[in-house]
Amino acid sequence: MELPLIEWLGLARWEATIPAVGPLATFAVVLGIGLVLRVAGLRQLRRWTARTRGQLDDEITAAVRVPSLFWVLAVAVYVAVDISDLPPRLVRAATVVLHALIVLSVTLVSANVAVLAFARYAARQGTALPATGLTQAFIRGTILVIGGLVLLTSLGISVTPLITALGVGGLAAALALQDTLSNLFAGVHLLMDRPVRVGDYVRLDGGQEGYVEDIGWRSTRLRMLPNNLVIVPNNKLAQSIVTNYNYPEPRMALLMPISVSYEGDPEHVERVLIEEATRAAGEVEGLLADPPPFVRFIPGFGQSSLDFTLICQVREFVDQYPVQHELRKRIFRRFREEGIEIPFPIRTVYLRGDQEKLRG
Repeated sequence: MELPLIEWLGLARWEATIPAVGPLATFAVVLGIGLVLRVAGLRQLRRWTARTRGQLDDEITAAVRVPSLFWVLAVAVYVAVDISDLPPRLVRAATVVLHALIVLSVTLVSANVAVLAFARYAARQGTALPATGLTQAFIRGTILVIGGLVLLTSLGISVTPLITALGVGGLAAALALQDTLSNLFAGVHLLMDRPVRVGDYVRLDGGQEGYVEDIGWRSTRLRMLPNNLVIVPNNKLAQSIVTNYNYPEPRMALLMPISVSYEGDPEHVERVLIEEATRAAGEVEGLLADPPPFVRFIPGFGQSSLDFTLICQVREFVDQYPVQHELRKRIFRRFREEGIEIPFPIRTVYLRGDQEKLRG
């Protein structure tokens, strides 16, 4: 009995000659219909997600965009095989392909959704394991490996000899990839010990400094203040002496050296500095009022000036630059109003010839 779809396509005569024509035509028709429905569905889904505020639905839509192609292929293969009269050997081969497409698509979707879910959970709950490139790669790689083993099993390939071979070859791979494994384990150490975290501002003993953008499986990326990236291998970072300006808290003390003439009154200078810093705390972004600013007569007596240090608190490391900019302008203006002089360096030079004339 001829199939209705074959009759509708007018391929009954060709199917009688070539048995595979009917299933191939069915596969092509179902595949075309599925691709059209996929495009329409994704377009409608994007319109729906555009009206929502959250980003989770947008990320899930992006996660299923590529695997949906495999779903369309799987449906087309299933329909073509189901209505065909192919030999058992071809049916078994098509069934294996169908299972492989299903396992592959489910694995990809599971990996993408798991990474998204972990990243959102880590951002909300502040887990001990941050959502860095290394942790996301580990989660995605674990799911892909499990999916790969299931795929091999569905293809009729025994995974036990493969696992045994991988175990035997692991030693050779470890010797050949010493640097890569060193960076990998150093990245795991950084994630577990957490001397640096994503978003921290750090400075290395080699002079490199910047915000930690990401901790990957091989390197850590630091974004410098000029907006350039410094790529530091994980093992180098783990062995470096690191100053973390966000640990234990972002707030830090700002020390501003200020010098005045020896004609100035130290009590007067101290009062002016504290008044200007206190007034600026409510007006300058990044300058904190608590704890209040204070002044110390340190280093003290300079070669041509009285040296003070104004100490105040800023919100984070980079706030010290605009805060110093505003404070120095205010202090300079106030010094002029109060008649406090900022001295120039003074040197007294004695010439040997002049001394001899004076003695003579």
